[in-house]
Amino acid sequence: MVRYFSLALVLLAVWLLLSGHYDPLLISLGVASVILTTWIAARLKIVDIEGHPIHIALRTIRYFPWLFWEIVKSNVDVARRVLSPSLPVSPRVFTVQSSQRTAVGRTIYANSITLTPGTVTIDVRGSELDVHSLTSESAAEIQSGRMDARVTIFEGAD
Repeated sequence: MVRYFSLALVLLAVWLLLSGHYDPLLISLGVASVILTTWIAARLKIVDIEGHPIHIALRTIRYFPWLFWEIVKSNVDVARRVLSPSLPVSPRVFTVQSSQRTAVGRTIYANSITLTPGTVTIDVRGSELDVHSLTSESAAEIQSGRMDARVTIFEGAD
C-alpha cells in the first residue's frame, strides 16, 4: 500500500511540475488522472520493488554526491589525456563481478560505471559485467570493488 501511495505522490508531483497550471479544474483533473493511473498500475501488478524502488530514496543523499565526485574526477582524467597526448592510453575490456542481488542494483552499477568517463559497461550477464576502460588506472579502479560496494549499500537489504 505504501508503494501505491508513493507512486501517486510522485506522479502528482511530476504532473504539477510539468503542467505549470494551478487552476482548481486542472489540478482536480490531474489528481483524477493520477488516481486512474495508480489504479491501473495496481490492477496490472506492476508496482513492485523493481518498478518503483522507494526503498532506496533516502540512500540517494549519500550515493549521488559520491557518484558525482567520481564523474568529475574521471572527466578531469580523460580531459588531461586528450589534451596531453604524452599521457598513456591503454584501452582494454575486462569482466567484473557484481555483488548486487537485484536487477535494479545491477542496472545501477552498470550505469554508474558507464557514467564515469573512460569506462563503459558493454554487457551484463547475470552477475558478470563486461567493461571497456580507456586506461589501466580506470580499469583498476573498477576492479578494486569500491563502486560495487557502494552500489550494494545503496541497493540495500530489501
